[in-house]
Amino acid sequence: VQLQASGGGLVQAGGSLRLSCAASVRTFSRSNMGWFRQAPGKEREFVGQIDWNGDNTRSADSVRGRFAVFRDNAKNTVYLQMNSLKPEDTAVYYCAVLSKWYPPTGTYWGQGTLVTVSS
Repeated sequence: VQLQASGGGLVQAGGSLRLSCAASVRTFSRSNMGWFRQAPGKEREFVGQIDWNGDNTRSADSVRGRFAVFRDNAKNTVYLQMNSLKPEDTAVYYCAVLSKWYPPTGTYWGQGTLVTVSS
């Protein structure tokens, strides 16, 4: 299983980024997926999740209304659209295959992509 996250970079506060996570998972279209992040000096935290067919999503309180998770099963890719970014969103963002919906628990992890939001 390989998860390749991309799309991170430097953006000004108020800007937007879209992260992508390409998965080489044979069962991707039947897998629930999640996004997590880890800021410097902090523990990894949940950001958002999406079920296998995209019908259900859930987001952390800190990003609700600003971030959205969606997927394209034909491309084996899950996305994290981030709008109205804040400096406190600065972190390494990881995608994961979820072994458990709640609490969201990752079982396979990508390498992460760095998002830096300047004030």
